[in-house]
Amino acid sequence: MREIGVIFDMDGVLALTEQAHWQSWCEIAKTRGVSLSYEKFVSCFGRINPDCVAILFGADVPRAESARIAAEKERAFREIVRQNVPLAPGTIELLTSLRHQAIGLAVGSSGPRENVELILDAGKIRAYFDAVVNGDEVTRGKPAPDVFLLAAGRLGVPAQMCSVIEDAPTGIRAAVAAGMIPIAVTTTHDSTDLLQAGAAAVFPSLRSIPVELLANPQSRHIR
Repeated sequence: MREIGVIFDMDGVLALTEQAHWQSWCEIAKTRGVSLSYEKFVSCFGRINPDCVAILFGADVPRAESARIAAEKERAFREIVRQNVPLAPGTIELLTSLRHQAIGLAVGSSGPRENVELILDAGKIRAYFDAVVNGDEVTRGKPAPDVFLLAAGRLGVPAQMCSVIEDAPTGIRAAVAAGMIPIAVTTTHDSTDLLQAGAAAVFPSLRSIPVELLANPQSRHIR
């Protein structure tokens, strides 16, 4: 049984997929004559699709239409990413170093199962992880803690012994709600927003996160 766990968000952390998501949302919106706001798009980071559709297309979209919009968008997204998985710089190096420390590793993503599976397989990083949770497996998306708590349960590691690496304030708030140590990377949001959301530490990229910070529970509370 592992004593320490690290849970990685997928989009914006393990893979830099912001432009692929924006492009695919815009493609679907165009077919419906809808003009999207980039600011609202950014506010969707870390959220599950039903929440994103409500933000981008309006809260009055019927449930069946919301599901169609999400399905079409994710198919378009996978076509873009399948051609070239944009793994974040430093991903393989950090995962390898954590593996050498015998730390339990998990993915805790709001993305649908097909997206998560595609990036894990096409990006050749699945073997690093002991557990994977996607957004289809929870009813409440981030900022609720459900994704991260499920990931910790699958790792068999107590929540307070898990760090979460996130790029979005929504995900940071979810980590705080789960009672975990929230570590942020500024790949999609600036440090001020991430610290205000509750990040214990902020780094520019995965490459700059010290392994010792994740491997030593006593050091992880340093802000």
